[in-house]
Amino acid sequence: MILKEKFEKLYNSGLSMMEIGKEVGRSLSGVKYWMDKYNIPRRSRGEANYLKYNPQGDPFKIKKLKSQKDIELFNLGIGLFLGEGTKKNKFKVVLTNSDPKIIKLFLAFLKNICGVKEDKIKAALNVFDDINLQEALNFWQKETGIPQSRFVKTIVRKSKDGTYKNKSKYGTITIYVSNIKLKQLIDRYCEKTFVKFC
Repeated sequence: MILKEKFEKLYNSGLSMMEIGKEVGRSLSGVKYWMDKYNIPRRSRGEANYLKYNPQGDPFKIKKLKSQKDIELFNLGIGLFLGEGTKKNKFKVVLTNSDPKIIKLFLAFLKNICGVKEDKIKAALNVFDDINLQEALNFWQKETGIPQSRFVKTIVRKSKDGTYKNKSKYGTITIYVSNIKLKQLIDRYCEKTFVKFC
């Protein structure tokens, strides 16, 4: 017989039921039996996957807003996401813009307010085919500080007539953070903003 405390400790440490079985010398069905017997709630598949890809815990930590500057940056970040962010993606925080200042503000929000680790922030370019791709990549790397290794596939579209070049000389950049919990938190902050002001 295995003590309930041991099962809880192993499960709460992030081990899967299969991993617990190996640890205590029981089959998967044996682990399920004891977890049910001890009334230990099981993680959903989504929670299990989250733990698998984030074994050290959340790759972000929301800062306590103490200074006026932090409050302003938080509000700006939420405002930018409301205006420019992708709302439908449940698993990623995504924002696209062609203005480096807007992108820098959002990056400051992600890093300084949300505490997102640098290596979790990725980027992608969206350019017209008459833009020099390497020049655009160099420009955005310099502006954002994001290395080329964290740029995902570039989307190249057919050029069109008009004055778009004046606004989008280096194309648009999309900033990504793949984390369902962070996306849910930002969605909640956005909802609170709607409730408060709408």
